[in-house]
This record gives sequence, structure tokens and C-alpha cells, in this order.
Amino acid sequence: MYYVPYKYLYQNPYYVMNPPMNTNYGSFPNQVEHVNRTGSMRPYNTGGNIVLTDYGPNPFVVNINETTKQNNTYRTALWTGSHLQVTLMSINVGENIGLEVHPDVDQFLRIEQGQGIVQMGKSKDDLNFERNVQDDSAIMIPAGTWHNVTNTGNIPLKLYSIYAPPNHPFGTIHVTKADAMTAEGGNSNSDGNNLVFGRTPDEWVQYTEYLVNEGLEDVKRGINALHILQEFILMGVLVGKGYSPERAYETVEEWERTGQSKLLQQSKNM
Repeated sequence: MYYVPYKYLYQNPYYVMNPPMNTNYGSFPNQVEHVNRTGSMRPYNTGGNIVLTDYGPNPFVVNINETTKQNNTYRTALWTGSHLQVTLMSINVGENIGLEVHPDVDQFLRIEQGQGIVQMGKSKDDLNFERNVQDDSAIMIPAGTWHNVTNTGNIPLKLYSIYAPPNHPFGTIHVTKADAMTAEGGNSNSDGNNLVFGRTPDEWVQYTEYLVNEGLEDVKRGINALHILQEFILMGVLVGKGYSPERAYETVEEWERTGQSKLLQQSKNM
């Protein structure tokens, strides 16, 4: 990750004011509704705040303004789906996100508290686009564009980020910027090549080692190759959708055990 020190004079704000939104959430005073897998609606934390965790890929409704301001971590994934991800961010006074680029990911940022400056450009050495941002500012970052956001105010800069497609693993929580650098190999897409959804290729190999070991155990048990390939390719697909390797393994095994997948049962008995 490359870092660019803040060195620009504060300019006139460059933003568009939007009319206030209707914040009447009916019978859900906690600002959030969640649809579970059975389709029923249930409120979270009726006292006000919600549990900050990854609610994807299920249907989900939240007061994004209040939830963004509630977050005190550098980055927390709030919702991860197959084609889109929402993360919450809090940038300390005088700090920045860090100069980075996402080669295949479009990004949207919205400021909900504080003020700062956004810099963008086609190369890390030519950030020729600069704008001051503050509460209600929206920032659109095209894929392949180098960018950085710096907190120039005297309170934490609270924002949420939308990635399309997702850029971080399901359930990502980075309490501090240092945690993010450690988790992402110290570069956070800074070279634009060696991170895939927040992990290097070797980190993905390590992350999926559990599935490799389970597959080898199936080989030792004499289970036929077709069945093993079907199961572990399916598990890999689920990991790509945000499942942990352990959860992916349990899910596919349940499909076979309960008969949800007749084809898996047939291939196991071959």
C-alpha cells in the first residue's frame, strides 16, 4: 500500500446536496430489518445499535447513516454478495485510507461524518483529480483508478464503501489500518496484480487447506474420484460466494446426507 501525505490547501467544498430521506421505518425503530433464510423479517438490537457483522448474502435493510457512524473499526464488511459488497470504514484524524487501485472493481464511497480530501488518477504518481469531501459527499471510483481519501477534519471520518464485485473476503473485520495491511500482505492491491478479493494466491491456498485435507481423507477411504471432484468443486464455488471452507464442507455434505442432491448420492454409490 502506498501512502500519500496530505499536502493540499483546503478548497471550496465540491459536493451535491440531496433532499433529506424519509427515515420512518415503521415498526422497526432500530433502523434495521433482516430477512432470514426462511423469509421472515426480524429486527436487530431494538435499543438502537445493531451487531456489526456480515449479513450477506441474504436480503437486508439497514439505516446506513446510523450504522456507518456506529462503526469504529478501520474496516468492517456489512454485506457481501456474489456481485457486490458493502463495508464500513472509520479513518482517524490526520490519517488516510492509503493509495490503492482495484483493477477490476468499481467502487462507491459515501461520507456520513467528517471531512476530507479525495485524490484520484490514472497512475500513482499523477493524482490529477482532487476534491474536498464532507458529510453527504458521494465518490465514484472507476476500476483501474488510483485513489486515496485523507481525513482533514478534527473528528473520525466515517464512510461506507460499495465494491462491485466484492473486494474483501466475507466477514472481513480490520480493527485498525495496521490490521488491514497485515491481513492483505502489506499492500492492499497497491500493485494492482497480486491480490484477489483481499488475498494473495498463496493465502488462498492456505485458506482452503482444510478442504484439501478433507479431500485426501476421502481418497484414503476409497471414495470414487467422480464423487470427490463433484463435492470439492461445489465447496470451492461456495467459498467463492463467501462461505468459510468449514461451512462449505458442511453444506455440501448435508446436501448429500439429506438427499437434497440426488446426484451426489448417486455418484457416491458408484
